Amino acid sequence: MTKDRQRVIILGAAGRDFHNFNVFFRGNAAYEVVAFTATQIPNIEGRLYPPELAGELYPDGIPILPEDELESIIRERDIDIVVFAYSDVSHEYVMHLASRAAAAGADFWLLGGNSTMLDSSKPVVAVTAARTGCGKSQTTRHVTDILRALGKKVVVVRHPMPYGDLRKQTVQRFATYEDLDRHECTIEEREEYEPHLDRGLVVYAGVDYEAILRQAEAEADIVLWDGGNNDLPFFRPDFQITVVDPHRPVHEMRYWPGEANVRMADVIVINKIDTADFENVQTVRRSIEVLNPDAAVVDAASPIFVDDPAAIRGKRVLVVEDGPTLTHGGMAYGAGVIAAKRFGAAEIIDPRPWAVASIAETYAKYPDTGPILPAMGYGEAQLRDLQATINQVPCDLVIVGTPIDLARVITIEHPSQRVRYELQPIGQPTLEEILREKFA
Repeated sequence: MTKDRQRVIILGAAGRDFHNFNVFFRGNAAYEVVAFTATQIPNIEGRLYPPELAGELYPDGIPILPEDELESIIRERDIDIVVFAYSDVSHEYVMHLASRAAAAGADFWLLGGNSTMLDSSKPVVAVTAARTGCGKSQTTRHVTDILRALGKKVVVVRHPMPYGDLRKQTVQRFATYEDLDRHECTIEEREEYEPHLDRGLVVYAGVDYEAILRQAEAEADIVLWDGGNNDLPFFRPDFQITVVDPHRPVHEMRYWPGEANVRMADVIVINKIDTADFENVQTVRRSIEVLNPDAAVVDAASPIFVDDPAAIRGKRVLVVEDGPTLTHGGMAYGAGVIAAKRFGAAEIIDPRPWAVASIAETYAKYPDTGPILPAMGYGEAQLRDLQATINQVPCDLVIVGTPIDLARVITIEHPSQRVRYELQPIGQPTLEEILREKFA
């Protein structure tokens, strides 16, 4: 017997999943979204996608369940379609989930740009990546500087990170640090928003990106999409920049949806050339020739800076790095480790013996993280755990390689040095030359 509505579950991580629902499923009477599932981000399952956001077809809202229960959800809830809707995972990982769905009897979908990208009345520049941790943030900052120098009013729209009360996070506008406090932002959110606020830029984020886009358009000459992980843009770009990382050669061909971003890009930035092996850089160039030979290729470095390099020499240091880059980004190190080695630290101390509560759980979940401390801060409890772990480690100095100053959100009792990094184009062409030709 044919069903009136096909029954759907959306596999997500509190971001792309909600967007796909909003733009493709919310008012679509051909489908019934029975549940979301959640992974990657701690403590986001067990919530409800609220009826105020879900729309009139879902007066009771939509439950968010653990992805681990996929097979039982499919069978017990008579699911027809499983929609995969998160990012920064290997092609093999995606197909294992597809196999689980097929074995349980369901179809498996990946939605592309025609189904999920919103059209803007203003030009959209999108900054995306092949993997988490390639250098989107410094690339985005560099692009905003160029566009503003051309006299354009730029408004940044950031990929979603709605880990709190979804009703309160429908549309968020950030112009000051007080806005960050008012919206109870996590470390992960602050890492992305603060550098833009420091430049006097307005940042939007939230849950309903149709509403977000319309507000951003009202105060922008150019909307700049600041991507998360290696996800596809939510807005149809007039110009797309994709950043690749020669520290992880061939990942640009092996991760979803990063490969799609490389194939879609107008410009591909090969970042971190100054610290990568020459052969790895050449491997990435060969990948680009296969995936997108028509793209312009920009070589770039991300040089690091600390306030007092001499303070690091000879010290036993604890290195704190960007959390997602170390966990699902698959990197064993970041700017903090590079700074520790470059400026002569005597030893990098392994923090794992002193990890408490949720930080210890992070190491257990991501055993390849190694002797570096990921700056996990998805809520007040995890911030307290991060603070306790840092302060228990017997070190001379803490090197903070996160994009924000951790001292703004936790108390670090040890002396510390913060690592900063910005994008530095090398050779020709440059992003400035390309963007000037496009938008001047």
